[in-house]
Amino acid sequence: MTQTKPNYFLSQPHQPFFILGVINAVAMMLIFALSYKGIFTLQIDSANFHVYSLVFIVFTNVFTGFLFTTFPRFCQAEVISKKYYINVFYYNLAGSLLFLIGSFISHIVLLTGMAVLFLAQIFIVLKLQEIYLNGKATDKKDAFWILTAQYFGLLGHILFIELELNHYIGLNVNLLNIAVNISFYMYLMFLAFSVAQRMVPFFSHSFAAKNENFVKIIFVLFILKSIFSAVDFKIAEIIIDLLLGAYMFLEFRRWELPIFSSPAILWVLHLALFWLPTAFLLSALSLTTELLVGTSFYFLNIHLLAIGFLTTLLIGFGTRVTLGHSGQPPHADKLATNIFWFIQVVVIMRAAFSLNVAFGWGLNFLFDISFTLWLILFIVWGIRYAKVLAFGSKL
Repeated sequence: MTQTKPNYFLSQPHQPFFILGVINAVAMMLIFALSYKGIFTLQIDSANFHVYSLVFIVFTNVFTGFLFTTFPRFCQAEVISKKYYINVFYYNLAGSLLFLIGSFISHIVLLTGMAVLFLAQIFIVLKLQEIYLNGKATDKKDAFWILTAQYFGLLGHILFIELELNHYIGLNVNLLNIAVNISFYMYLMFLAFSVAQRMVPFFSHSFAAKNENFVKIIFVLFILKSIFSAVDFKIAEIIIDLLLGAYMFLEFRRWELPIFSSPAILWVLHLALFWLPTAFLLSALSLTTELLVGTSFYFLNIHLLAIGFLTTLLIGFGTRVTLGHSGQPPHADKLATNIFWFIQVVVIMRAAFSLNVAFGWGLNFLFDISFTLWLILFIVWGIRYAKVLAFGSKL
């Protein structure tokens, strides 16, 4: 009797979620860019499409793959059953496809896709909560903050769905700024920060004593940041940016990370970590300039965080997890190292486009360059590691 060979692609949780996240990163950015340039019209506002798709269709998949693999270890709990994470993956896949198709042909189909994605996110958070509650680890503080960020993700998701439901129920309530700021700062940024402040010192063998108040203070500052940003209270936002940037920078310095003597697979995480305070300090500078000059830097601060910190971090973690969980040394070869540097080129070009808008340089082709570089980044990373994720191939 012939035995069916197990499907390697679905054998570990990070594999399907990473591949779906990479495919969505290419597809959603390409669609947004073409819509932004007026080549076609979507059933949803292009800015809403951009934020929602990156937060809940791209980054959520990547985070889910990472956390479904590592969160049980954080909490010393049983691994997630294959049936459970495969079902969540299929929900995410179905929701992504419905959202994508609906964006072109039907707002109802788009909204159905969002509902399916929200249901998948509920299953993600319920499983992480179960792991947190049942885990035998004596110290679950970091796991608590990771779970807290996930609940803010659910809140942000609900608000985005409500925005689209307004097409039918006619509520005269504009929750866009609240939805964006909760989803970006309290979900994506705080989640990535919570993971990074645990994993980067661990990987780096930092022996600095843990500051028990660090994450608590950052959490409060992130709440204030999201509130002041939502109501466009720039002076207060500048103060919070300065506090976040200075406090994070001093704390990261205290960890005495071996920044200049680390292999590439590690220094990319250090680079991502220091992008976080750098982005907040540059945000304070850009917001101050906006107040004084009366111009707009066209979401410069958000993209410094989203690409400089978040994308660098996730590509770094993703490369490490992909190699390590396929039985290969977590080593960044020349191509991987070039990919890490290439992310910084993407940051610089996106920042250049914001400066172009702010100062009226008329170099609007910088938009084309920046989104094309994003596509190249994920296509190259995907081609490089797809065989490892799908088949367990050795590099």
